[in-house]
Amino acid sequence: MADHKQKQQEHHQCKAASSSSSSSSSTIIVVFWDDGMLHHNTGEGVFDTGINPGFLDVLEKHPENSDRVRNMLSILKRGPISPFISWHPPSTPALISQLYSFHTPEYIDSLLEADKNGGKTLCSGTFLNPGSWNAALLAAGTTLSAIRYILHGHAKMCYALVRPPGHHAQPTQADGYCFLNNAGLAVQYALDSGCNKVAVIDVDVHYGNGTAEGFYQSDKVLTISLHMNHGSWGNLILKGAGFGFNLNVPLPNGTGDKGYKYAMTEVVAPAVRKFDPEMMVFVIGQDSSAFDPNGRQCLTMEGYRGIGQIVRNLADDHCNGRVLIVQEGGYQVTYSAYCLHATLEGVLNLPFPLLSDPIAYYPEDDAIAIKAIESIKHYHQTQAISFLGGT
Repeated sequence: MADHKQKQQEHHQCKAASSSSSSSSSTIIVVFWDDGMLHHNTGEGVFDTGINPGFLDVLEKHPENSDRVRNMLSILKRGPISPFISWHPPSTPALISQLYSFHTPEYIDSLLEADKNGGKTLCSGTFLNPGSWNAALLAAGTTLSAIRYILHGHAKMCYALVRPPGHHAQPTQADGYCFLNNAGLAVQYALDSGCNKVAVIDVDVHYGNGTAEGFYQSDKVLTISLHMNHGSWGNLILKGAGFGFNLNVPLPNGTGDKGYKYAMTEVVAPAVRKFDPEMMVFVIGQDSSAFDPNGRQCLTMEGYRGIGQIVRNLADDHCNGRVLIVQEGGYQVTYSAYCLHATLEGVLNLPFPLLSDPIAYYPEDDAIAIKAIESIKHYHQTQAISFLGGT
């Protein structure tokens, strides 16, 4: 009842916050973080299997481990971007009732039962261990606090630095290291708060299938995902009211900086302009980087910086500069932090790089990527995206 009353009170705050001027500088990103999210222990083994084959002396940590996020935290606190960062106090965990806005009660009950019983392997590579459920609730609560902060007019740009990640989590099941769909919960909160249109731009190397599925029937949410082509995660076709409001952009392996920039300018930006959202959710994953063990897309810091700039410009043009950034993947412990730094430099629209790239140069050939993007662009213009004038 309290949640319902709060939603009634906040129903029109999206438009009110959009039209009002924020007291915060447009050159500051407010970061939302809670140390409790480090308590999600994914274990070790052969890559993400959790298996010890018995013939290796050194087992690696699961790719989605706390070290990667510790480096993201430290580079934001002590790196050259730190003067442009403001830190919000830790948030409270999401309430179970809040999770029902995106997930089914049956699915949430299954997670509660798994946690009560000491943990469970939910699917390949996705382990709910002791401490994982509390971390997942903190991640969801942190993301909801960040979107609420924007909608209340306290800031225009907020970054939810969260783990476990969320964009593979579907309304009815866990998937791909994800339990709760943090971005999806934030999008639904924005809709419930009076936003008529929300655009999601997901640049994690894997398709944001869970987020797209959550808005399967909605024409109020434009979900865009740039990702490597990887089978079933890239094959969701939306129908009904949601048809035409999901841009699935599977890019060839090794697409690189130039290819991603071309996709952003030729496919993503035109779609966002036509959709004309009131709120932007930028879903980031550094697993598209040149050295990530989970991806093959060869982005460097320059590419991430450019993507961030394009998203910032779109937010300025359509959302009064308001953008929520939500963390997803990124598993190379060092380079993920550097690429995060570059992404936020781009979102800040800084005139020059603050941090040099430790790999300096990565050769790329964008010819194959450009050809594939032209094909995707043609398809969406003529078949899929109704608001782009397709049939």
